[in-house]
Amino acid sequence: MPKVLLVEDDPTMRELLETLLGFEGFEVDSVRDYAHSYERISEVKPDVVLMDVYLRDSNGLEILERVRAEEDLNGIRVIMSSGMEHSSECYQKGADDFILKPYMPDELITRIKKLL
Repeated sequence: MPKVLLVEDDPTMRELLETLLGFEGFEVDSVRDYAHSYERISEVKPDVVLMDVYLRDSNGLEILERVRAEEDLNGIRVIMSSGMEHSSECYQKGADDFILKPYMPDELITRIKKLL
């Protein structure tokens, strides 16, 4: 079962995504902030990370850069998401995909499956 880690500070969005991805057959884990995200990525080593660009305590791009700098984490697929257009910056930092909020659930599932 593929593992997906959500890095999302909005509790409602995080809960909806956990439910959606679990229903689709993914093993889902989540964190709400920068302070726990890198540690959790290192522990879980998910197949895919879905990460918000803007987090309350930091910027998701900083986490992305740290993940890409670590050899043992560099193969993890990362999808960045935001309500604002940041795709070029995300791709420059090493994101595998970018999805603009709001998005349809089917679109997210398709993109995750495409990366696996």
